[in-house]
Amino acid sequence: MRILIVEDEEKLAGNVAKVLRQLLDAAVDISIDGRDGCHMAISEPYDAVILDLMLPKMDGLSVLHELRKQDVFTPVLILTAKNGTENVIAGLNAGSDDYLTKPFEMAELVARVQALVRRSYNRPTPDIRVGELTIDLNTREARAREHVMQLRPLEFALLEYLSLRVGTTVSKTDILEHLYDFNAETFSNVVEVYISRLRKELRRLKKPCRIHTVRGMGYRLEPA
Repeated sequence: MRILIVEDEEKLAGNVAKVLRQLLDAAVDISIDGRDGCHMAISEPYDAVILDLMLPKMDGLSVLHELRKQDVFTPVLILTAKNGTENVIAGLNAGSDDYLTKPFEMAELVARVQALVRRSYNRPTPDIRVGELTIDLNTREARAREHVMQLRPLEFALLEYLSLRVGTTVSKTDILEHLYDFNAETFSNVVEVYISRLRKELRRLKKPCRIHTVRGMGYRLEPA
């Protein structure tokens, strides 16, 4: 999961990013002004955008209008410190998917981001079943036949990415763009390494589902 935070309060943005990385194994990018954030949201494939309304250079509502104008339908959670419902209504009418009023509880923000991402893939609940494998996006566990897969954070993040797109072939580039932020350094074979580890764990669980290699295209998670 890759998330963009557009927030000019740098300390708040950093704290939100830290929590998302810790609890969701998310790749997180931060922009501290609306113009730059708008460009990033248009040019990069984010799973969700957390967008403040009061921003320098370009306000949050303008950013939101531009994203929807450019047919960027990434789920957007608006943050606002303003009182009253007018700004919330304006944001929802401009195409936002949810909102939070500052100050807010980090746990609530995390839950709302998770729900937005799930809904964007037509997954109303945090449990995803692929064959006999159940992936719990809340507990960050995958299990089959009463056994739990032993996964490192990025391995689970990859499994989560594949499970949200079950039956769809995803390229190596797609995987890298959703698992890593701008500042990450990756090895050329990192995707193959993680795929190999996932397959090893699935074999240990007697193959409740499988990761199919589509030659020249990428990988696809599907029932066994």
